[in-house]
Formats: sequence, structure tokens, C-alpha cells
Amino acid sequence: MNSQTVIKFNDVDFSYNGAPVLEGVRFAVPARTFISIVGPNAGGKTTLLKLMLGLLKPDRGRIEIFGLPPVKARPRIGYMPQHVQFDSRFPVSVLDVALMGRLGAGAGIGPYRKADREAALEALRRLEMEAFRRRPFTDLSGGQRQRVLIARALAAEPELLLLDEPTANVDMAVETELFELLHAMSADITIVVVSHDLGFVSQYVESVICVNRRVMVHPTAAVTGEVISALYGADVRMVNHRHGLQIVK
Repeated sequence: MNSQTVIKFNDVDFSYNGAPVLEGVRFAVPARTFISIVGPNAGGKTTLLKLMLGLLKPDRGRIEIFGLPPVKARPRIGYMPQHVQFDSRFPVSVLDVALMGRLGAGAGIGPYRKADREAALEALRRLEMEAFRRRPFTDLSGGQRQRVLIARALAAEPELLLLDEPTANVDMAVETELFELLHAMSADITIVVVSHDLGFVSQYVESVICVNRRVMVHPTAAVTGEVISALYGADVRMVNHRHGLQIVK
């Protein structure tokens, strides 16, 4: 395996209770790439991330992350799930949330070490949230919470960052700010982000992984109306937030 290849799927099939979800998946992602996974609902986007993490095992085929089985590569991966549950009554600060990313990465049994606090603060700094470190997490806006949750994943000092719908339920201005930050960070680490908005993410990512049971990888410049119609199975509306609405047929 090429030392510059971070993710490699080779003829991977996966099913839930006998129902096929992914078939014949084959692609590779090089280091320090910003790439997005797109596709219709229930097309297999989140499943693809969970296979990368080793949370799911393929029915057939081989997955390598840094040339290793996903479970062994997991310490080198930062992950932000799509849905994060928390008790609004629990008194946790922004820094406390970011420090959770150090569990299993550096922190052992007992208090966090100085190195853990430094890593968490650096992650908050990169997401422009260090000034909020003492603020209760529940006092933040939706966009601010998303930044802190990304910082939690980044605090593990990963080489690969997997983000599942990181801009869900935030407004367009916040979405733009987050993707600009992620684009800048991709100079140092490989970032894979699941998104529902192909028109928006194509402004920032280098390639898109189109998932609808089968998988195709396209440079963003090659995402045509034919590609989108084949992915979604129908004509769709693709919103490019800088240039208005396009009807793709």
C-alpha cells in the first residue's frame, strides 16, 4: 500500500440483516485531502464512516486505514458523529467537552495531564473557541457547539478526521465559516466529511465520494448533471450558495 494513502477500500460489501447497503466499494484517499461523502438518505454515507472506524465489519472485501485494519488505526482517527446527546442539566464547560477527546488518546486513569489540556486548548484555538473555554457548553449557540464538538475530535491529535454532517442545523453563514476552517486544516490532516449539500461542499473539497449502494469518486470539477442524476436517481435542485439555485437535469 502506498505510504501516502490514508484510506483504502477493496471490493467491500456490507449489509444490515441481509439487506445490501454497500456493494463492490473500491476507492483510495490520499493523505492531506479534504473530501466529502454525498448521496441520498439511507444511501450508505454514515455506514461508510463506521466501516472506516471499525465500528462495523464488511461482509466481504478489505479496508485499510494507514495500511492497518480500521480497529488498529482507530487511535489515529478523530470522529464527530452526526447525533450527539447530552444532558442540558450537566454542568460541563467548553474545555471539559474538548478534553473528552483526550480519552484514549493521551489521558489514562486519573486527572488530565498538562499535555492533555494543551492539546484541548490548541484544538479550541484552531476552531476559534478558546475564548469560550470556561463557558458552559449549554450556553453556546448551535454553530458554536458544532465547533466545540469538532475541537473534541481534533483534541485527539488525529491524522484522519471523520465528520458526519458537522454543519447540520446551522445557518449558511456558520456553515461557510466552518468549511473554511476545515479547508485550512486539511493542509495538515486528511478530512472526510459527510454532507447533504453537494452544491455547497463542492466549493471547498477536492473530490466527492458519491454513495448510493455503490460508490464512485469524482473530482469536484467532474460533478456534472449526469453524475448527480445518476446518484440521486432523479433530477435534483443543487444549491450553490455563492451563485444561486441551479436545476440539474
